[in-house]
Amino acid sequence: MNNLQIITDKAAIGFSLLCALHCLLLPVSLILSPSLAALPLPGESFHLWLLAAVIPTSIYALSMGCNNHKRFQLFAIGGLGLVCMISAVMMAHTLGELWEKTLTVVGAGIIALAHYRNYRLCKNSSITCCEKQSVLDTK
Repeated sequence: MNNLQIITDKAAIGFSLLCALHCLLLPVSLILSPSLAALPLPGESFHLWLLAAVIPTSIYALSMGCNNHKRFQLFAIGGLGLVCMISAVMMAHTLGELWEKTLTVVGAGIIALAHYRNYRLCKNSSITCCEKQSVLDTK
């Protein structure tokens, strides 16, 4: 299993969960701690920066994993999660806060699930794609 693929799977899971936690916990923390309301929070830029991290790590990790274990439906599932998260950011003003948060959390959950399955399938795969190539070269 490719070490970079392992790292990007774990990073994408972490980014997705960070996004979901940000959407769910920020309003609660602002209510519970009024002094946090005085802090200048970056607003939508946080979502854009997080998407800039999630998109390439997800595409890389899922494509490398799918090339290894040949379960390409995981790439489609991860893509669905990315579409949900991108839609939430791009249509935030149209959807309203509730639907934006719902789409973000659902998308983050779908991406995290796809990466978890990808990680498990790659980990359970006894021969990586690089090892397959070297075995074929020796025959």
